[in-house]
Amino acid sequence: MKKYSLHALTITAFICLGLFAGCNNQQKKEPQKKLQKARTKTTDIATPQQAALTLPVLDALFYEPGFASSLKSTIGLTPAQIGRLKAAAHTSLRDLNEDGTADTSSARTATRAYEAQIEKIIGKDKAQQLLQLVNDSYSKGVEGLAPTKPNAVPGDTRIVVNAPAFRMDVFEGGKLIKTYRVGIGYPEFPLPTGMRRADTIIFNPAWTPPDEPWVKGKFHVGRRVLASNELNPLGRVKIPIGMPSLIHGGKPLSKIGDFASHGCVGLTNSQVLDFATTLARLGGAALSATDLQGFEQHKNDTRSIKLLTRVPIDLRYETIVAGDSCLHIYRDVYERGTNTIESAKRILANAGVGYDKLSEQEKTGLDSALLEMNKDARGNAIATDSLTAARDQVPDAKIARAKKGKVTSRVKGDKQVDVPITALRGKGYPEPVNLDTGVLPGEKNQKQPHVVKHHSKSHARSRGRK
Repeated sequence: MKKYSLHALTITAFICLGLFAGCNNQQKKEPQKKLQKARTKTTDIATPQQAALTLPVLDALFYEPGFASSLKSTIGLTPAQIGRLKAAAHTSLRDLNEDGTADTSSARTATRAYEAQIEKIIGKDKAQQLLQLVNDSYSKGVEGLAPTKPNAVPGDTRIVVNAPAFRMDVFEGGKLIKTYRVGIGYPEFPLPTGMRRADTIIFNPAWTPPDEPWVKGKFHVGRRVLASNELNPLGRVKIPIGMPSLIHGGKPLSKIGDFASHGCVGLTNSQVLDFATTLARLGGAALSATDLQGFEQHKNDTRSIKLLTRVPIDLRYETIVAGDSCLHIYRDVYERGTNTIESAKRILANAGVGYDKLSEQEKTGLDSALLEMNKDARGNAIATDSLTAARDQVPDAKIARAKKGKVTSRVKGDKQVDVPITALRGKGYPEPVNLDTGVLPGEKNQKQPHVVKHHSKSHARSRGRK
């Protein structure tokens, strides 16, 4: 395997659990004046059109053939600038700490620190052009397959991953047949958005730690780690979906449901084997129970299965999702300023529900949910534009501290608030089907994440509550 692929594939996905509880949890109340203020204040906020770029992600992209040359030909960087940019991206991994301890850092602060370094090397205008280049090259949709509106329900066969919901859905012929709880990338290594394709399933993948500053501890540069080794971070299966991401196994159940990856979608080994079987069938590849048994018996033998038909992978970042009788509001984990009243109005309109037709109780519940899910780890309102507002709001002292580096390993606070909306009954994006949480039969389930539910008075009465 080529070196650039090794690097990208070994920046593995230590991932988070999805939150798919229904609309029946306890209510969290907010003062009426505070909610009304939030409703007025957030109306003017526009949703960002592109994600931020971090140096750790840029480091992975430098391993792709042609990327460095594109910086020269497309945005006019000099060889000296490219060299300094590459060195800074490489060095950015050195101090990132993944000790798993509680962390309340802000994705916005970390992102601004990386942006400041990039701007210092190539200037503000070139930094913006670099961001645009990366978004155009690595997040663009596959022609004819990219969603044309939020919460789009596929009419074809594809895999849909919604990062803020920690959810991966398998659609076959437009029908949802399976849902997995997954984990997503740390804010320093965000899961990208856009259309990708899967064409290969690799069983028992080996891993060779590259000569990178983040390779330390039990790993040795250049010493191959076989699939049978429990330290192999790729697990039983890896599925390349385009630089710099994978869908792969090897994640302990404790990692499913929180930040735990370097830009990949991660599953437990039991989940990824189940998913690989389904993906093989959707792609027209032969994969029998006997084959799987053979892979299990010979864990040191890496085997690849080529799909006859490539399966689209639809990577999304949707923090507001209209479901059946409920509007799901997910925490804006990458702090992109998506949880606003205007965004909610657009989502409702796409589902055929007018915001003005909502009851006052429903509006109040929606306001409260948006207010809660629009906070960062420190409880501050999230900046709405990672390239402008974040630049003005993050003090230089915080940027300096962020340069020392620590992976944001946990999502702080509730990750989901559900708001019952009567007019959504029978509409919206489908609820989970055959949900796989990663818990094996007979295993003790881990503590489920708390999902807040806002009830209107009419809903409370219908459920027999006082």
